[in-house]
Amino acid sequence: MTTTYPDREDAGQVLADRLTGLADRPDVTVLGLVRGGVPVARVVAERLHAPLDVLVVRKLGMPMAPEVAFGALGPNGVRVLNELVAARVDPGEVAEVQRHEQAELERRERRYRAGRPPLDLTGRTAVIVDDGLATGATARAAVQVARQLGARRVVVAVPVGAEEAYEMLVAEADEVVCVQRPAGFGSVSSYYEDFHEVSDDEVTDLLAAIG
Repeated sequence: MTTTYPDREDAGQVLADRLTGLADRPDVTVLGLVRGGVPVARVVAERLHAPLDVLVVRKLGMPMAPEVAFGALGPNGVRVLNELVAARVDPGEVAEVQRHEQAELERRERRYRAGRPPLDLTGRTAVIVDDGLATGATARAAVQVARQLGARRVVVAVPVGAEEAYEMLVAEADEVVCVQRPAGFGSVSSYYEDFHEVSDDEVTDLLAAIG
């Protein structure tokens, strides 16, 4: 039976219940995918008694349907493409979308990392948290970024996701924890009562609150 979450914080509590084996481990870092994953990750980090940080990964959306991803970008020059979807987009449009998203990625990196050192995951277990998986392209890029940053083990954890995205990530990550995988998935927002757009200020406040 599919459950609708009241909000991202509630989803984080349910997700944290599935991650208790990672609690109180000195090698664990919880990473919220910016921006919607950060409120979920904040709850998970608190419950696991683990440090919280962010991964800035930008979805590459179809020009006429931005909610449909043909790929994603991450720091350190990581680019992940869904070849079947990207093949339907003009190469010039692909380049334009990538330029725009790269600029936004760099802006967010500056905003969220202000005053803090670059993310270093050397030898750590990275728990990548998002509010849901639709295509999985963003999470897939995040897994690759985490490995480039030295993570020894990468866990993807989400409250809800599409079966196809889950199966793709099982092949990419060391472990995938997905509380719900409904048939006929649709959109992530349909599994939340409150799915407001998370602001830059909300992200920085959440990071500051957990220290």
